[in-house]
Amino acid sequence: MGYAAGTGAAAAAAALAQAIKASGAIVRMTPEDFAIILSKSEEPLVVTAQGGIFSRNYQYLTSYKGLFFFAKSSKALQLPSDAEVISCKNIWLPT
Repeated sequence: MGYAAGTGAAAAAAALAQAIKASGAIVRMTPEDFAIILSKSEEPLVVTAQGGIFSRNYQYLTSYKGLFFFAKSSKALQLPSDAEVISCKNIWLPT
């Protein structure tokens, strides 16, 4: 049983490493810092989703200078008027 559990953990770690390689670096930040990143971009592209099991949360993803930035907030953020917004069912991030 120990060998099988170790093999399963190794496979999970390999899958996670592959997911991170595929998605690139993702920076988790506060909603306030996310707003600062958006203010530095002209016509930013923002992917949004709503989540939560017991209470609603709002999730945001954008890219800036080759990195992806993610924020989660209990309140909807005021996005810049020039932002292109894409709504989706959920945003999945490797843990």
